[in-house]
Amino acid sequence: MIDLTLIGIGTGNPQHLTLQAIDALNAVDLILIPNKGAGKDDLAGLRRQICDQVITNEKVKIAEFDLPGRDPKTPDYRQRVDDWHDAIAVVWSETIAAQLPSGGKVGFLVWGDPSLYDSTMRIATRLQRQQQVALTVIPGVTSIQALTASHAIPVNEIGAPFTVTTGRQLRDHGWPDSADTLVVMLDGDCSFQSIDATGVQIWWSAYAGMREEIMVSGLLSEVADQIIATRARARADHGWIMDIYLLRK
Repeated sequence: MIDLTLIGIGTGNPQHLTLQAIDALNAVDLILIPNKGAGKDDLAGLRRQICDQVITNEKVKIAEFDLPGRDPKTPDYRQRVDDWHDAIAVVWSETIAAQLPSGGKVGFLVWGDPSLYDSTMRIATRLQRQQQVALTVIPGVTSIQALTASHAIPVNEIGAPFTVTTGRQLRDHGWPDSADTLVVMLDGDCSFQSIDATGVQIWWSAYAGMREEIMVSGLLSEVADQIIATRARARADHGWIMDIYLLRK
């Protein structure tokens, strides 16, 4: 039997951890840390730093595993992601079996909150199909909260809705009719370039909530080029980037 706990850790700032998250990290037998390969090893290092800072239980083991990549030869995006999740589930299962052959409590640190544009719960469901796995989810501070806190802005206008979407959706389908405020995540292509910038404000953050945070805000027509250049430099400097932005008409 495996007790699997998915622990929301915020956006990389150890101060984002809740007391519940810290208790959970100290209660497991094993913590899994994915290694995403060259250029992204800072992400594994950040997880380890968080563990070093808050774990006081010397019995907790930490095991890194190499994260499989997506197969670029699969043309269908959804199928490509499903196959990727299947492969990750296999690696999880093999790593857990090697480290805890008799079962036990396993923890996995999830950026932000496990419920928001994160597939860790979907991968955990695959594990549950293969073996006895009890799943617990602990919420964390999201990048949306870190973004709006850093810029000191509310996410919505008074009584008005907002839409959380992805760069792919914005690029392929344009501004949705559901709201005048958009929060855009998972955008590696600066997809705000694909919309009419007239009258649109943007609040952009990279490494939101972290010591390295970079913020740009203003009229989209005036700061778009600055954001594109800043993002490119930051990615080159760090080898990876996580950014998020809010658009408002």
